[in-house]
Amino acid sequence: MARDLGPKCRVCRREGIKLFLKGERCLTEKCAVERRSYPPGEHGRDRIKQSEYLLQLREKQKARRYYGLLERQFRTTYEKASRRQGAPGENLLRALETRLDNVVYRLGFAGSRAQARQLVRHGHFQVNGRRVNIPSYQVTPDDVVTLRTGSTAEQIVRDATDLTAAVAPWLQADHDGLAGTVLKWPERSEIDTPVSEQLIVELYSK
Repeated sequence: MARDLGPKCRVCRREGIKLFLKGERCLTEKCAVERRSYPPGEHGRDRIKQSEYLLQLREKQKARRYYGLLERQFRTTYEKASRRQGAPGENLLRALETRLDNVVYRLGFAGSRAQARQLVRHGHFQVNGRRVNIPSYQVTPDDVVTLRTGSTAEQIVRDATDLTAAVAPWLQADHDGLAGTVLKWPERSEIDTPVSEQLIVELYSK
C-alpha cells in the first residue's frame, strides 16, 4: 500500500491551511499552522511570485494531500471523473468524498483520514455485510458501512465517535451501533473541502 510517510505538519504549513492530517492535534495549540503560519524551509518567509500555474498546482496539491492520495492515484481519480456526465471538478470531489476511507472518517469512526485508511486496510469495516479492505472502494447511495463484528478496533472507533461534532449531511451515522448509511450522492454545497476544483480542472486540461 503506497503511502506518504513525510511529516504531516510540514504539509499543512506548505499549503497554508489546516488539512487535519493529525486528527485531534490539529484542534489544539500544538498545531504547526497556528505556531508557524509560513511555509517550511529556509525561504519559507520570503515573498513568492504568484503565477496562474502556481495557483493551480497548489490547489491540486492541497486537494491531493487533504484526501491522502499520491499523485498517480489522484490523477487516475480525476481521469475517471472527467469521463462522467457533469462538471469534472464536482465529479472529482464527489469521487474523493465517496471513497470508503473518507466515508469512515466523515461518519466519525476515525480521528483522521490516515487512521480511517489504516482501519479499512486492516479489514475492520464491512459494506453491506461484506468485508472490504480497499480504501479507494467507492460507496454508493443506500450502502451501509459497519464495524466488523468482533473487531479489535472497536474501542478506537468509539473513542473517535466521542470527538465527532457533526456528520456530513449526505450520511447518517449510528454511533451506538457503529454503523452508517450513505443517504445520497454528496452535492458540492455539502462538501466542505477547502479547494477550488476549477483550478484543478484547468491544470489537468493543459
